[in-house]
Amino acid sequence: HERELFLYLISVSGVGPSTARIILSSLNSRELENVIATENAAVLQSVKGIGSKTAQRIIVDLKDKIKITDESGTIQLSTKSDLSETGHAAVSALVMLGFVQTTSQKVVSKILKESPTLTIEAVIKEALKRL
Repeated sequence: HERELFLYLISVSGVGPSTARIILSSLNSRELENVIATENAAVLQSVKGIGSKTAQRIIVDLKDKIKITDESGTIQLSTKSDLSETGHAAVSALVMLGFVQTTSQKVVSKILKESPTLTIEAVIKEALKRL
């Protein structure tokens, strides 16, 4: 669950892996989900390295992906893409290497449709050949 949040955070422009790690170490996953769902930028700004613009960008980019589904506060992560955990990890790695996220998602998705049992490493190697 925390890994999914990490991947969502690094998909936000201006939030890199180290910033995402700082956010997740400052707020537990439930707190972060509540902050995003309630659009409470002040809490995000209290995290070291997060200013008002970045806090707003995180909320705007992730509020559609994280939804509170019922009155008990159960939170559902939206999976808008059809990628598996392997696919998300591969796309994340490609983005960190400097490739465009949407292009990486398309290539990884195509690779996983052809060979759904590949490891993350194999998917990344194949994607690097195709990009």
